[in-house]
Amino acid sequence: MTRGTPPAPPASRPPRFPLALKQVSGGTRAPVGEVLRPQAPLQHAAATAAQQAAGRHQPSGLGLDSAAVRQRMVQRLHADGIRVDAVLQAFATVERHRFVDTALATQAYEDTSLPIGLSQTISKPSVVARMLALLFDGATARAQGHLGRVLEVGTGCGYQAALLALLGRSVVSIERLKALHDKARENLAEHRHGDLRLVYGDGRLGHPPRAPFDSIIAAAGGEDLPAAWLEQLAIGGRLVAPMQDAARGGQGLLVVDRRPEGLQRQWLDAVHFVPLKSGAA
Repeated sequence: MTRGTPPAPPASRPPRFPLALKQVSGGTRAPVGEVLRPQAPLQHAAATAAQQAAGRHQPSGLGLDSAAVRQRMVQRLHADGIRVDAVLQAFATVERHRFVDTALATQAYEDTSLPIGLSQTISKPSVVARMLALLFDGATARAQGHLGRVLEVGTGCGYQAALLALLGRSVVSIERLKALHDKARENLAEHRHGDLRLVYGDGRLGHPPRAPFDSIIAAAGGEDLPAAWLEQLAIGGRLVAPMQDAARGGQGLLVVDRRPEGLQRQWLDAVHFVPLKSGAA
């Protein structure tokens, strides 16, 4: 029996783990930019849970509720055609994540509507910005550089009211659902600017004690335009509201200007808002 050449020892292989940094990154270092975190660091979880249980917790700028992300929302609005500086500045100032449930805070600056309870929603930023920019194109707003006396129908969670308070001289905001009226009052307690009055009642009736209004905006879509709104619209004023457009078979933005010679109406974008209802609940 003959002996063959003994087999060569196996070639040494580099260890699979741990990997060297150059094996992970390819030997190059990516530029360091802002890190956006969808949630707070794990070590903060216990403290956050305790604050939530005590009713004291609000998102505090970590991750996707940060000022930088809010500024990106403003940049998107500008890229989409919003050119009214005052509107863009208001969106940069008001913290939308404070007007939605904590669980939805990381979605606050996406261009999407979000539920706020009672089958109601907070509208998409792009739609709110579009309607506010349209108000600024009214005769009185162009002349004064602000929205003047404002009537908002449908306070909801209070986000649009906070924007309007930065854009008008005075604001009356009406909400027909008591639970939402109370929620908006709580949300706005620490974030009020200027003369902002929250009213619980039937928005279809407007608010005669503070009429006439230079700007009227509605956050719910009706089958018809309430006569009270037109009666309370000042000469030179503008109304922007989602209404059922029979010609299109759906909702559209209706813009009404009160001129000395009468009312002028125009239909614009197709939209989808919750229904406008009468009464209070």
